Formats: sequence, C-alpha cells, structure tokens
Amino acid sequence: MSELRLYTSNRLEILIDELAHLLEAPLHSPMSPEVIVTQSLGMKRWVSFELAHRFGVLTNCYFPFPNIIIQEILHAVIDDIPEERYLDTDIITWRIMKLLPLCVEQVGFENIRNYLSQDDRFLKSFQLSSQIANIFDQYLTFRPDMIMSWERGEGEDWQAKLWRMLIQTLANGHPPALREQFFEKIKDPSIVSRTDLPERISIFGISTLPIFHMEIVTAISRFIDVNIFLMSPTQMYWADIRSGHDIAKTLRQEKNESYTVDELHLEKGNSLLASMGRIGKDFLKVIMKFDPQDYTCFDDPGYDSLLHSIQSDILNMIDRGIPTDEDVKKILISSEMIQEDRSIRINSCHSPMREVEILYDFLLDLFNSDPKLEPRDVIVMTPDIEKYSPFIQAMFGALSDDERKIPFSIADRSIRRESRIVETFFSILDLFDSRFEASNVLKIVECEDIQRRFGLVSDDLNLIRRWVSETRICWGIEGKYRSDLGLPEFKENTWKTGIERLLLGYAMPLEEGMMFNGILPYNNIEGRESLVLGRFLEFFNKLSAYSLSFSTRKTLSKWDRSLMTLIDDFFSSDEDTESDVQTLRNAVSRLSVMEEQSDFCELIDLSLIESSRKDLTSERSISS
Repeated sequence: MSELRLYTSNRLEILIDELAHLLEAPLHSPMSPEVIVTQSLGMKRWVSFELAHRFGVLTNCYFPFPNIIIQEILHAVIDDIPEERYLDTDIITWRIMKLLPLCVEQVGFENIRNYLSQDDRFLKSFQLSSQIANIFDQYLTFRPDMIMSWERGEGEDWQAKLWRMLIQTLANGHPPALREQFFEKIKDPSIVSRTDLPERISIFGISTLPIFHMEIVTAISRFIDVNIFLMSPTQMYWADIRSGHDIAKTLRQEKNESYTVDELHLEKGNSLLASMGRIGKDFLKVIMKFDPQDYTCFDDPGYDSLLHSIQSDILNMIDRGIPTDEDVKKILISSEMIQEDRSIRINSCHSPMREVEILYDFLLDLFNSDPKLEPRDVIVMTPDIEKYSPFIQAMFGALSDDERKIPFSIADRSIRRESRIVETFFSILDLFDSRFEASNVLKIVECEDIQRRFGLVSDDLNLIRRWVSETRICWGIEGKYRSDLGLPEFKENTWKTGIERLLLGYAMPLEEGMMFNGILPYNNIEGRESLVLGRFLEFFNKLSAYSLSFSTRKTLSKWDRSLMTLIDDFFSSDEDTESDVQTLRNAVSRLSVMEEQSDFCELIDLSLIESSRKDLTSERSISS
C-alpha cells in the first residue's frame, strides 16, 4: 500500500544505506526511472556516487529539484495547465514591468510613482519589478491563502491591487489555484491511474520544504510511494525546544513576569541544538502535521572525542549547562588530551586565500596519516562558494606534483562561474556599458575560446599587451565615444589613436620621432607580428561595431537575435565547448520567450539585459 514514509537518522551514511535498500525492490517497469529529489547539485552528485558504489552501477535515475517534481506532479494530474512556466519569476518580472505604468496613477501607488519618476531607462522599473516578483513568488509558496483572498477581492493595499491586475494574465496557472484544482482532481482515484506519475519518489537530504510542497507530496503518497530521508541530529522529538534567547523573550512578553520556565512548559533541550537548529526544527514540525510512517535509525557516536561528545549530547538531548569553576579546572588539567583531539579545530585567518591554504595543508596531513581515507570521503562546505572558488582553483588546481595533488571538484557554482564562455560573454556585455578600458579588452582576449576564434595563441598576448602599453592606449574607442559619456572630446590615449599608430608604423615606418599627418608611427612591428596585428584588429573592430549597435534600444526579441549573432562572431564551438555554447544559446533564447509570455514589447537598453543576467543564467532558464 502506498504511503508517506519518513526515514530519520543522525548520519547521512545510514540514510543512503536505507535508500539503497529501498531501491533494491525493482519498479514494475524496467523503463521507469527512479526519481530521487535533491536540493543541490552537490547532493545529487554525492547520492549518485554512493549508490553506484553500493550497486556497482547506477542507471536510469532522475534527480529533479523540489520545484521541478512539484510541477511534474501537477502537470500529470491537471489537464490544460498553461505551457508557460508559471513558477518563473523572470516572466512575472516583465509582466509587472508592463503593468506598473498603468498602476502608478491609482490611489495607493503614490510611493511607487515617486520612486519611478525620472526613470527614462526603465532601470528602476525593472529592479522594482524584480523585487515585487520575488515577493509574490514567496507569497505563492508560503502565503497561498492570502493570495486566494486577494483574488476574491479582499485587500485594498497596492500589492493586492497589483496582484489582481497581474492574475488576469496568469490564466490560473499559479500554485494556489493549481493546488485547489489538484485536490479536486485527486478526489477521483481513477485519475491517477491514467497519469504519468512516477511509481516511487524518494526525497533525500533536503533540509526544508514549503508547506505547499509537503501538501502535494503527501496527497500524492496515497497513490504512489513517497519516501523522505531526513537528517535529524537527535532521536528525541525536538520541534518544541527553545533557545535561551527565545525563552527570555517569551518571559518578557508575559504580562505576569512571575511565571517560571516550568510553569510555561518551555523546553530548552540541548542549548546548541535549540540555538542553531531552527530550520530543521520548523521543518520537523511541518512534516509531523502530515502523520508519516516513521522509521528511525540512529547511531550514538559515544564520547571518544570532542566532536563525538557534542554529537552524542545532541543525540540524547543532554544539556551540560554553564560550566562551573570545578569543570573549568578539570578542563585545564586535561589540556594535553584536548590538544591531541583534532576532531574540532578552529582557525582564524586574515583572508580567504589563507583559509584555503590551511585547509589544503590540513587535508594533506589527513591523507598522509590515514591511508584508508580517500578524497571522495571528504566534503568541504562554505556558505558562499563563489567567494572561495578562485582561491580553491589557485591552491588545489595549480600543483603539478602528483604526490601533493588532491583531486577536487567544486559543486553548486552558478553557470556563469562554471563556464568560461558564459563568463567571457558577460564580460563583453559589461564592456559595452563601460569606458572601454584597455585592461578589460585585454581580459577578454585572454579567453582561450576568443583566441581560437580569431586565430590567436597565448604567446601573442604579451605582444598585444606591449603594443597597448607602448602606444599609451588607456580607454575610450575614440574622441566622440568620450563625448557621449559627457566628457571632453579628446582623442589622445584612445583605441583609435593607438591603432592608427600601429597601422602607420607597419605601412610606412619613419625615422624615430617623425610624424605623418599628425600621427606618430609605431615602428616596432615586423615579420609574423603583422599577422598577429591583423587578427587582433579583426577582434577589436567587431567589438567596437557591436558597441555602436548595442547603444540603441531594442525589444527583448531583437536583443535575442543580436546576442545570438554576437555569440556566432566571438565563439567557435568544438567538442570541449559545444555544451557551454549551447547553454549560452539556450539562455539568450529565453529573451524571446519572456517577450512572448509577458507581452512586454517596449524598447529597452542593454543595461536591462545585463541586470537580468541572473534570470538568463539560472538553472531553470537554461534547462528548458
């Protein structure tokens, strides 16, 4: 019989063993994929590796993210759902952009009208629309009842009015409306047998899910197996424990402050868990509302190290409290033992690079001291992987000594950071909205894909840098380019002046210090260097031509076509880069989709395209 099952453990290894045991029971159809829902690419990779290690081979597994599986369940049960991706905030952003000019003259929109005054480039409007779209997206997931009340005509503030105008363009394709249709449809059990629902869904290692998602998966668990594998640091029920701060706040809020903690039934549990486990505690409370079949598999690590002692105290909900003077003396006496305990180490570093250096030395020492330990057994976590990625690459990727080289991979990076082609593409767009500094142009030429497209090699870069330096090129395409920025129109130290010196020196070298028609030739070009100059000028001429073309306003669909042409002109794909180029094409093609689905046909600047780069390079945008 299908049901909602909850597997909890304090060790991820135990949970993956339980998942592997569950997957040993085959699905009815060998062609049906095993659906395993994860919350990040890093968890997806770890689960797939661990299952492959246990089974020997892992095939026909599908790893969707939570939003994707919810969309697929709704599409499977509900007929005639709009094809547009109703959960995408980028589409909602452009729809709000179109509605704001119609709203600002209404009562209640005075603050917005004042904010959007003098917004000729639509930049303020886009940024505000993006923020509103994100807020509405959160409302749809976490406040569905409020959204539905707005649609019934309740609420007179500007958000309610704007939503009612917006909903007329959504065709009831938003989550709260679909939720109502979904629950109405599954009242008929026969409808599920006629759908393409998966036979089994496993949700693994997800720290939290909105109640909207839990309602959907719980409802569908009446017809298919839904298994949730949840990490829990304690085997006790801990959804009601309070941190010391929360307890003090509750006591202050009571009118009669004579109440005690015991009289108010405020449980503290373990202090560390209560203060740092708020997300897990709230999610556990949500899950328990749906009464899942509970399977527990906990492992007490004991007290053989400092880390295990803390984990064991949390597991058994033991709170040591504030140490007494006697406890402190015992700790000082056993300081030698504590120094030998390396299970918890705190390093205070002056920079991210120093943190990575210490991490590398620490890992190298671990591998040397424990021959059984392998790189796949180690995971390093950080709240901001983008900040540390270049330092990790510099430290772990630059070593050529095989004995000291540690294999590594960086997960959960943005597509822009993972792909050098996508990164270079946006560097080109940034250049068009800048002063055309020499350093930024040379940075683009440093990309191997650009070099290959224009027939350059890495050895040519030093020559190009020398030309730019010795001709004193600083910034600006030409004098008029500077005047368009509101600066004096002088041509000295521009790209045009420097290139004229290079071409004149190659075509008609003169004696040192002699000028021709007001131009001082650069005479130090000879042999193969002329070929390098020609190829570099081909690259630069394309850059300057696109800079002129992109200075005009275009609709989203015309920006789509222009950017596609730019991709063709600057990037040539091969076996190694075909995937990245196609990823970029898919991302840019979203512009036409957004225009079609939002009906926003205004002429906009390139700056708005650059501001929406997060939408273009988000996973959901390129996976379509």
